[in-house]
This record gives sequence, C-alpha cells and structure tokens, in this order.
Amino acid sequence: MSAGRDPKRVIARTFREESARILATLIRLLGDFDLAEEAMQDAFAVAVEQWTSADAIPNNPRSWLISTARFRAIDRLRRDARAERLSTAPPLIETSVSLVATDDDESGVADDRLRLIFTCCHPALAREAQVALTLRTICGLTTEEIARAFLVPVPTMAQRLVRATGKIRDARIPYRVPVASELADRLDSVLAVVYLVFTEGYAATNGDDLIRRELCGEAIRLGRLLVELMPSASEAQGLLALMLLHDARRATRLSPTGELVLLEEQDRSQWDRPQIDEGLVRVESALRTMRVGPYAVQSAIAALHSSATTAADTDWRQIAALYSLLLSREPSPVVELNHAVAVAMVDGAEQGLLLLDAIAARGELDEYHLLHAARADLLRRLGRRDEAHEAYRQALELASLEPERRFLIRRIAEV
Repeated sequence: MSAGRDPKRVIARTFREESARILATLIRLLGDFDLAEEAMQDAFAVAVEQWTSADAIPNNPRSWLISTARFRAIDRLRRDARAERLSTAPPLIETSVSLVATDDDESGVADDRLRLIFTCCHPALAREAQVALTLRTICGLTTEEIARAFLVPVPTMAQRLVRATGKIRDARIPYRVPVASELADRLDSVLAVVYLVFTEGYAATNGDDLIRRELCGEAIRLGRLLVELMPSASEAQGLLALMLLHDARRATRLSPTGELVLLEEQDRSQWDRPQIDEGLVRVESALRTMRVGPYAVQSAIAALHSSATTAADTDWRQIAALYSLLLSREPSPVVELNHAVAVAMVDGAEQGLLLLDAIAARGELDEYHLLHAARADLLRRLGRRDEAHEAYRQALELASLEPERRFLIRRIAEV
C-alpha cells in the first residue's frame, strides 16, 4: 500500500487540511455550532472504523465526512427527542445533499468559511468573542490555545465561546455574507480575524512547529475572496498584500534542521519572488487612497523588507517613519515595540533600548517574550552581557514554541 493511500495517513491529512472546511459546511447545514462540531468528530470516528484499507477510502473523503456527519447529527437530534427543532428548519437538512454536491464550487463568495467568518463577526458579538470564535472554528485551535493567546484562564475562555455560540443560535444570526450595505460595518472585524488566522499560521502560539502552512494558505485564500467581494476596499488589499509578502519568506524562516533563522540571515534568493511581485502591486493599490489604513501601512513596511536586496540595504529610516504613522493610527504596545526596534537600527541600540525600557516600565508586555528578546538583543549589541543574559532568560521562560526556545538557548550560551 502506498503511503498516499494509507488509511491512517489519509484520515490525519484530511483532518489537518479539511476539518475547517468540513466544520463550516456542517454549521451551514445544521445551523448549530456545537452540533456541527460533535457531528464532525463522530464522522471522523466512523472513518477510523471503516477506512481500514485503501479500497475502503472514498473518492471524495471530505464529502463523505460531511454526509456521514449530517446523518449522525440527525440521529443525535432524534435520540435526544428534539424532533421539533429539526422540523423548524427542514431546508437546512433536506437540501443538504445538493448543497454538499455543489460545495466544490468556490468561484464566488458563497464560500462556507467566509460565511462563517462573517457570522462570527456579527456586530451583536463582542470583539473578543468574534476573534475567539473564529480561531476556534476556522483555525481549529483548542480552547486552551485560544486562552493562552488572550492571556485569560481556560474556564473564562470556555464560557466566552459557549456564550458566543449560544447568542448566534438564540438570536438566529443569519449564516451568510452580508448585503453590500452591511459590509463596511463588519469589514474591520473580518479583516482582524483573517489576519489572526494568518498570524497563527505564520507564528504559531504553541507547539513544536513555528509555521502552520495550512492556516497561512487559508488566510490568503480568504483574503482573496474579500478583495473579490470588496474590490474598492483598500484595507482588504492592504491585508492581502501584507500576508503575501510575509508568506513569501516562509520557506527561509527555518533552517533544514528546524532552527529559527532571523530576517537578516535569511537566504533572500529563496524568497518567492512572484508572490512578492504580486504583493508589491497590491501595496501600491492599497496606498492609493485618501486615508491609508493600518493594514496598508503594515504592507508598506513589509514591502520595504521584501524589496531590499540584502539586509544592509533595508531602508530602516523609512520603516521607522511608517511605524510612527502606524502608532498614530492604531496605537498598541506591540506596534510601539516594533517602532523601537526600527529606531535602534537607525539611531543606534542605545536609543532603541531607551524606548524599550519605557515600554517595559509600563508592564503591559511583561508576559510577551518578544519584548524581553528584543531588549536582550540590544543589550548584547551594547556589550552589556550580564543584563542580556537575564533578558534572554526571561524571554525563554515565556516562549512556548520549540524553535524559538532553541534559538534563545543558543543566545544565552553566546552571552
């Protein structure tokens, strides 16, 4: 049996690559987040039992799983004596076969994952709930991983997710892409969660892998759908450009042995030049507006990094100026941190350290390992080795990704 038809590998690959798409379709068909998730888990359990040989694997595993999950959900509803609820929405159940049959058509905006993001980002939900629910359903993050990203206790996050899905169900929030007149009010939230999907893929919050390629690809695909849906929205163009430019460097962020490679040390000849070229065109499009938004500014910063032939050619002065502009438009401690690093590249490590120390004094980023890592790097460059050692140690205590931890351990040994 070839590795490509090994049942266990097929099931694992299908779950990794298709579970978000399957879940989104099931939510559309069943109208219930919890029921859809339970049904999907049941379907994968059935697959483990039935896909025992290459011949037993269906030609279209995703459609098979959706169909199996749908019937398991119907059985669950009947067993739980909730027939009345089932009868209130017959179109969702009875037309599901034809809906599944046309699910391969992604030519328009009738995409289940895009619909799901717009549902999660309904104005009736708080921003924290919007983001958490999207990370749970689209990214497949566990409640523990989302709680860690939000820096809140796991029970708090679990309650937040339960309340959000309950509100969608009880308020009968429609599962659809809004009409044109409603798009603008929801676009900011949707862009934010699409970017969070990308950042979770580009720099995962936890685990052995720094990069989750399937999430990067999913976010870029959703970004393209948003640009198609709203071609005149400069921030949608800016976000897509930003993701394309970052993702173009993905292959060089880790060494062949899995070690973290800093931007200035990456082999730029291995960057995806066609993707960079597309990103640069989209940056120009995003900047052609009266008021440049935060994603457009960030894409301009990424463009400067991507356009530099070598690390020494990077226009850090312009990058620092763009971070100043970003701070005025969307102030945050993390943007302030990036600005300080850019200033250090322009005006020297001492000046950058003064800015970082001011941020650290406020305590907002005490649990953010990159603040301590940035301070450590500037202290190392200034020859203050003991202080650098302590800052690297603090960063190591907070870092959760193994490639980052190994990098910090090496730095500690060096100083």
